Amino acid sequence: MPLTRNFRETVKARAERDAAFRAALLSEAVEALLDGDTATGKTVLRDYINATVGFESLAESVGKDPKSLMRMFSKTGNPRAENLFAIIHHLQEATGVQLEVKTVA
Repeated sequence: MPLTRNFRETVKARAERDAAFRAALLSEAVEALLDGDTATGKTVLRDYINATVGFESLAESVGKDPKSLMRMFSKTGNPRAENLFAIIHHLQEATGVQLEVKTVA
């Protein structure tokens, strides 16, 4: 089910004013990917991109076509690891959110 414009605008407004919210969104996306829940990870990452840098700006920064990036993060999209990590790296730099990996027993 596609997100409504109001929901996207609400997420974007909150992300613009709340650094903790931005960090939580990116963290949730990456944690879902690492847990093997790629559908949720891609969905949350797509929401994060829309709420922060946008696909046009991201595409320019990582040297990809915006439509290609949108397809990567669609339900049926399957981003290569190289692209996925380049995007996460760029998002961290562009939004000031730095992720840290920790091991747990």
